[in-house]
Amino acid sequence: MRTMVIQGGTDGMGRALALAYLRRGERVVILGRDVKKGKALLDSAREMGADDRAFFLKADLALVAENRRVIEHIRENFPVVDALVLCARHYSSVRRQTSEGFERTFALFYLSRFLLSHGLAGELEKAERPVVMNVAGPGTPMGRVHWDDFGLARGYDGVEALNQGGKANDLLGVSFAERHATGRIRYVLINPGSVSTSFSGDYDAETAAHIEMMKKFGKPVEQGIVPIAALIDAPPAARLSAYAESRPIGLGHPSFDPGDAARLHEATETMLGR
Repeated sequence: MRTMVIQGGTDGMGRALALAYLRRGERVVILGRDVKKGKALLDSAREMGADDRAFFLKADLALVAENRRVIEHIRENFPVVDALVLCARHYSSVRRQTSEGFERTFALFYLSRFLLSHGLAGELEKAERPVVMNVAGPGTPMGRVHWDDFGLARGYDGVEALNQGGKANDLLGVSFAERHATGRIRYVLINPGSVSTSFSGDYDAETAAHIEMMKKFGKPVEQGIVPIAALIDAPPAARLSAYAESRPIGLGHPSFDPGDAARLHEATETMLGR
């Protein structure tokens, strides 16, 4: 029995993956902040006779302290992690700052993934075929890393905040693969394409209309998770790989620049107080 840890597992593709692996007899640890949604997922697990293999950890993953608490809990209770799936993100039309002083999109979409990836590396290395599956948008030409203003305090835009998070996650994959080069963990960045998922967020009217169109024409989540599950079950041989659905993306794209990856890793460690 494998152990799957799914960040953002109470909604959308994270929830669909959680239920799919529970049906297959795996152990699933779901991370999320909504108790009602967590309970609903556990109820679904109970209905399929999998309640002894489903675990919900309530946490606001936009907070560094909450990520660190979750990491310690997993280390103590699930010593081997076969797959870490990173799905959580939340759109905000207006700039919001966490109680720890970070812009919320950057904290949830990037810092949480950084902390969980590196924080659970020891538990992942104990697995037979460990994989980190980072569901984002690798290689996109949109957006950039705002090196002098990660929190977009001097000009916030919700779309740009998400685009910066995607770029940061590309660089996270590069730096993680470099720092764990001698280990067995495979790091996969994947864009699932247009999927009719929950699109968690607080939207202005114009953006909300666009999101409704995406939901209308996107493929069902059950279809959207197929390439993700395939890569979890059979991780690529390379330490780092990127995909648009099931199509490989070359790592020669500027989004995967090793120098930028090292620079962002150093900056992130400084933000987090090393």
